[in-house]
Amino acid sequence: MRNNRVTTEEIRRFMELAFLKVGLDEEDSKVCADVIVESDIRGIPSHGINRFKPFYIDRIINHIQSPETKIEVLRDTPTTAVLDGHNGMGMVVSKRAMEMAITKAKQLGIGMVTVRNSTHYGIAGYYATMATKEGLIGITGTNARPAIAPTFGVSNMLGTNPLTFGMPSDEPFPFVLDCATSVIQRGRIEYYAKNHKNTPEGLVIDREGNSLTDSEKILEMLVKNEAALAPLGGIGEEHAGYKGYGYATVVEILSSALQSGAFLHMLSGITEEGKPKPIPVGHFFIAINPEFFMGLDAFKTTTGNILRSLRDSTLAKNQTRIYTAGEKEYLASQTVLKEGILVTDAIKKDLFEVRDKLNIDFRFGFENEE
Repeated sequence: MRNNRVTTEEIRRFMELAFLKVGLDEEDSKVCADVIVESDIRGIPSHGINRFKPFYIDRIINHIQSPETKIEVLRDTPTTAVLDGHNGMGMVVSKRAMEMAITKAKQLGIGMVTVRNSTHYGIAGYYATMATKEGLIGITGTNARPAIAPTFGVSNMLGTNPLTFGMPSDEPFPFVLDCATSVIQRGRIEYYAKNHKNTPEGLVIDREGNSLTDSEKILEMLVKNEAALAPLGGIGEEHAGYKGYGYATVVEILSSALQSGAFLHMLSGITEEGKPKPIPVGHFFIAINPEFFMGLDAFKTTTGNILRSLRDSTLAKNQTRIYTAGEKEYLASQTVLKEGILVTDAIKKDLFEVRDKLNIDFRFGFENEE
């Protein structure tokens, strides 16, 4: 029987070696590998090693983004800052930004840092959790390549634009709400395509408003602006799709207007000649210190009581459990850290291609059992 798991330690080390090979320094390689593997640890494969090759290694090799992250501080006040990532590694500048927001919040109660000219920053919950580990509330969001159609529209205009919150509690895990403002994120469709699965009906539409399910075709059509994702709530107003559309717009504004960054189709990643180009996305990071209100302990206790009350409420018929945000990810992490990360044949193929192309002397544990 083939072994389809890789330990978090070995995949993190492999990614670090690969990032070093394409030009990152040692510290930045560790940061990027840590953000990527954290997604898989939390049971979110769409933003984990599934994206390692196409979103990071390939883009660096093809000069779509720089392996060197030159962080420029454009503005800095006691509670705010604006950074420019100069098309470097999004994870590196984002970690720096949240660290700055945390420092400001510890000193003055709140800190907000925005970033312009960045690149894909991985799983948004990573940065919100940086704050919760310090006893702070963490909020972050990012714009992205156009994917969502406005309500009553069919053109992809907004990115999947996650609006993410992390809040410390008195439980073993924080409350972490990390999700896109579309009914499905591009990363999930990429995962479906890589594993030859269809996208569920009703989540993606073409220019005529018809539902699309062919995952590979959807990805091609999104790039050509021939398809669009429905916002949270779905197509039209019947199921309140305007709410997801509105929240996606909030993230777009906060990810661009505060730092005079790129927005909407400026983030297409395609030149007029149809060639790939950098995608200068923007992010925002907010840290709030509960000690400046009624104290951290009081906040954590009340938060825990709210979460426990929700989980203990009456179950729907045929259901066995109610979850709160961040709980499933915590439970998944307990399994992954013990058993390793599940890697599909498609992901193995990516890893082998990176290893061969970059001439990395590395052998995965699962290869010994195949």
